[in-house]
Amino acid sequence: MGMLSEFKEFIQRGNVVDMAVGVIIGAAFGKIVNSAVADVIMPPIGLATGGVDFSALRAVIGGAPEAPVTINYGVFIQHLIDFLIIAFCVFLLVKAVNRLRKPAPAAPAEPPEDVKLLTEIRDLLKRTT
Repeated sequence: MGMLSEFKEFIQRGNVVDMAVGVIIGAAFGKIVNSAVADVIMPPIGLATGGVDFSALRAVIGGAPEAPVTINYGVFIQHLIDFLIIAFCVFLLVKAVNRLRKPAPAAPAEPPEDVKLLTEIRDLLKRTT
């Protein structure tokens, strides 16, 4: 089997196509979530906190005054806050989707052997009387 035919077989597998669709939809969904956080959620939070911008926080650890070496811990804090907000939004979305899904009806449990046997005896007695 040639490499081209192996590649064709690999690409035609359902899970590869499903994964590709998931990645594409995930990228598009990521843009929606990022916009929701940046454009809808963060402005009221910024207003409530007085417009605090964590990304400007840093610690100078050396270097020359014109080219300092810094630890930009404020950017980390801002990314952490963004992550928590995005994670919470995704949590709410998954919770809403799960609420919309109707659970599959559970199959009735199989009765125990003794109950089956007693049912058969009962049915036989009904037929003979």
